[in-house]
Amino acid sequence: MEKLLEIKNLNLFFGQYQALFDVNLSLEHGEMHALVGESGCGKTMTAMSVMRLLPKSAEIKSGEIIFKGENLLYYKEKQMRDIRGNRIALIPQDPMTSLNPLYTVGNQLVESIQSHSKLSKRQALRKAKEVLDLVKIPDVENKLNFYPHEFSGGMKQRIIIAMALATNAELFIADEPTTALDVTIQKQIMDLLNEIKNEFKSTILLISHDLALVSNYADNISVMYAGHITECAATEEFFKNPIHPYSIALLNSLPTTNPALNLKTIEGAPPHIQEEISGCKFHPRCELCKQNICAVKQPVMREKRVNHYAACLMK
Repeated sequence: MEKLLEIKNLNLFFGQYQALFDVNLSLEHGEMHALVGESGCGKTMTAMSVMRLLPKSAEIKSGEIIFKGENLLYYKEKQMRDIRGNRIALIPQDPMTSLNPLYTVGNQLVESIQSHSKLSKRQALRKAKEVLDLVKIPDVENKLNFYPHEFSGGMKQRIIIAMALATNAELFIADEPTTALDVTIQKQIMDLLNEIKNEFKSTILLISHDLALVSNYADNISVMYAGHITECAATEEFFKNPIHPYSIALLNSLPTTNPALNLKTIEGAPPHIQEEISGCKFHPRCELCKQNICAVKQPVMREKRVNHYAACLMK
């Protein structure tokens, strides 16, 4: 079966500095795939490469981004404008700044729908009501006339998801969709995304730094560190049998309700893009590191168990 999205050997640079290193990622139809890692590891740059919404200073020097059998890197900007929203929709990180404070939610939804379709204003308004119902916004008729500041953070995020839903996209890229929300609202938003995935057979690329959050929702997990994918597995397998030392360290740093277990932090900090590290990028922070090997040789992703891949020289 053809995969919906395949990123192959993607290499991204900012001038002379490399931000993504031979990134490989694939998503099946109807899958929620979590891309996790510390801030600054390259998760958002990977997602923005798919959307072709990179900063002007960024350059993809090699690789492929295959969406439904077509390499998006060959598409001209006009073609990409047809892809964005219509077939690939972005659910951005901060709902507080993603809506225009000067226009009602109804106006913004109708404008968004009409920009991606040939619907009349009346048809677009009907569609707006339908998608607001889908994301469980109460009293839709009234709420369409509200301005963004009249909604809570969780409700704003639901509206952003409604905008994405209105386009009938096949792939949703959710970039840290719960970051600015409290724990209770985070669960509500993730439950909503999960319902959308199940009901519409949608595919979701979930960008997150929160392993505890994605453990309950993602079908598969890819871990990223310093621009490299270091491990990829089904979610249940990943949490039961993590392989890469970075994955193990991340899981050991999760808060626990067991008082007998102490919270363990990862020593050091992720490297800056301008910092040159030979060999494995994680070796300066790795408890299993052997300098004569790990500081010299760059590991590659290998299948360590069935459908469980990791890039580690020591495991």
